[in-house]
Amino acid sequence: MSENLNEKNGGPGIPASEANGYVSLSARRQSSGKLGDAVFKGVSYAFALSVIVLMALLFIVLVKESWLSIKAFGFSFIYTSVWDPVAQEFGALPSIYGTLVSSIIAIVIAVPISLGIAIFLTEMAPKRLKGPIGTAIELLASIPSIIYGMWGLFVFAPFLSEYVEPFLIDYLGFIPLFTGAPLGIGMLPAGFILAIMIIPFISSVSRDIFQMVPSILKESGYGVGATKWEVIRKIVLPYARSGVIGAVILGLGRALGETMAVTFLIGNAQEIKLSLLEPATSISATLANEFTEAVEDLYLSSLVELGLILFIITFIVLALAKLLISRFSYKGGQL
Repeated sequence: MSENLNEKNGGPGIPASEANGYVSLSARRQSSGKLGDAVFKGVSYAFALSVIVLMALLFIVLVKESWLSIKAFGFSFIYTSVWDPVAQEFGALPSIYGTLVSSIIAIVIAVPISLGIAIFLTEMAPKRLKGPIGTAIELLASIPSIIYGMWGLFVFAPFLSEYVEPFLIDYLGFIPLFTGAPLGIGMLPAGFILAIMIIPFISSVSRDIFQMVPSILKESGYGVGATKWEVIRKIVLPYARSGVIGAVILGLGRALGETMAVTFLIGNAQEIKLSLLEPATSISATLANEFTEAVEDLYLSSLVELGLILFIITFIVLALAKLLISRFSYKGGQL
């Protein structure tokens, strides 16, 4: 019994009692490790499921609180334009139209500028400029939306009404999108201010994505004689396209749900007009302006249904973004 282990194999002798102690300690460690893994796995699952539960609860509460409006108007609430609290008649189409159009304007303006900023910072900017410009972008992203709204109303709107909109009316007035009076408030000013707000988000995320492109890929392009523009167009952008799509969708989500800045500049008119210079409204602006005034149950329920529609629109946009990201993600050498 006192025979040392490993003596038969010519190895160093270890007393059997000591070896049994090592085996017991190893077994305890393995058991403790398995328990820790199980606890960690359970906690991680709980955190992940809590996100789904929270979304489900939000959806349920919105449906419950808007049920009176859903029963009263049905699907006609989505495609009718009447919004008359006195007559208790409500239609969401002007708000939906304003939300989508102002967000599209913002994305069309912001995406080229944001990508240009990100490409400049990662591929062209001297080192002494990268830090200050990057810091400025991050500071712009942290400014509260109401500050953008006030600046837009007192500075940007007068500039648009005095210089930009008269030019559009004079030279592009034959296009229905640019007819009307130069008021400085309306769909186009709201789209501009949304673009200014989301540019820091898109450019900051895109910059981080571009920095993750492996240097060997870019060096290989330069090695075969490609110019900087060719490297950016054929290597950097294809490699980072899924991340760029994610950055754009992040900005679009911010634009869809933005409230205060849009409320200051969109004009808050429950009408649908083709001209981008005319006052309009959005879902978030309608909620901000009228929620405190909704004393009747049907009025309040209709406003909550607007929130439900915004929730659904955002969900659909994010789902489509996920499909796009999976479709255009970089796959080992296939650009």
